[in-house]
Amino acid sequence: MRTCRVHGFSDNAWIMAELDELRVAVAHHWFASMRGGEKVAAAIAAMFPDAPLFALMVNPGVLPPDLARRPLTTSFIQTLARCSGSHRHWLALFGRAAASLDATAYDLVLCSDAATIKGIRTRPDAIKVCYCHSPMRYIWEQTDDYARHTGAAGRLMLRLCAERLRRWDHAAAQSVTAFIANSQHVAERIKRCYGREATVIHPPVAVDFPPAVERPDDYYLVVGEQVEYKRNDLAVEACARLGRPLIVIGDGPMLPRLRTMYAGAGSTIRFLGRQPDEVVREHYRRCRALLFCGQEDFGIVPVEAMAAGRPVLAYGRGGAVETVVPGKTGLFFEDQRAESVIAAIEAFEAREGQFNAVSIQQHAQRFSYERFDGELIAYLETLVRKGHDA
Repeated sequence: MRTCRVHGFSDNAWIMAELDELRVAVAHHWFASMRGGEKVAAAIAAMFPDAPLFALMVNPGVLPPDLARRPLTTSFIQTLARCSGSHRHWLALFGRAAASLDATAYDLVLCSDAATIKGIRTRPDAIKVCYCHSPMRYIWEQTDDYARHTGAAGRLMLRLCAERLRRWDHAAAQSVTAFIANSQHVAERIKRCYGREATVIHPPVAVDFPPAVERPDDYYLVVGEQVEYKRNDLAVEACARLGRPLIVIGDGPMLPRLRTMYAGAGSTIRFLGRQPDEVVREHYRRCRALLFCGQEDFGIVPVEAMAAGRPVLAYGRGGAVETVVPGKTGLFFEDQRAESVIAAIEAFEAREGQFNAVSIQQHAQRFSYERFDGELIAYLETLVRKGHDA
């Protein structure tokens, strides 16, 4: 019997009764770091304290204590990544690696996936649920974009294996009992790529910020990995052209180029690199607004900024349109061009006093861990009951 623990639901035994009778396992594509997808996997695992973990690979020291103490099964990618220095070199083997993992001892397997872990082996009568962060962008809808920004070896690998891995991934998706998407944007992508319907349950976000500051400091903020698709270069260029102070938090391959172009004497741009969570949270609280220029599947960063009481100026595509309320918690711009970001900043400054920090914080509470736990457990309970009724 597995013990199911849900934030705020300890008295609702009826929600957990069916699940308590199941042998449960949790699978995540990989724990290379503890970013958004890994935090969701950890939140799912926290509901089932006795559930073991499965993953293609895990970086030593990455797992938080609650996960590190659990039984862990990894694939042969673990050894290959240790030898080569990166799991991404072995893209062509991701499908085979997932299929090598044996979870046939479990009645309910919860897959947190943005790669191939949905292909983990389960019994025909088991319930396999995939919480999908996104189908693999680099083999489905953005292969050319990824190929442009990778080296010659990466481009060759994509050309050789993308089509074969797409076929495998589509087949693996048919073994899933039910899909959960982290946003409507991803649910539509699941439908296009896999031909499957998905229920939307937004991921949990740490929204437990103190009351917003009365007077923010005079700077805009960018938070996140400095990679091409996040388009943080647009925020940097816009603020440099306007002469507005901007603080950029996060590391990544784009950072050296941005520093070379925009750092130096008289620059209004400050690059802080990677920072501890408490430093990031304090910068959220004190910025004028967050600039969010990429198209994300969900986008935890805008929700964190709103939880701090600060508005978000975001590209009006992807998950941001499901979290930011224009005119109330932020503004959208329609094109990924510096001119559009400049226009959004100027429009925001013309009405900055209209944004109410208390209302913004209240809006962010709808993405809490407690809400996530309750929605997910209720959904799983419904699946289990349907299985018993069949």
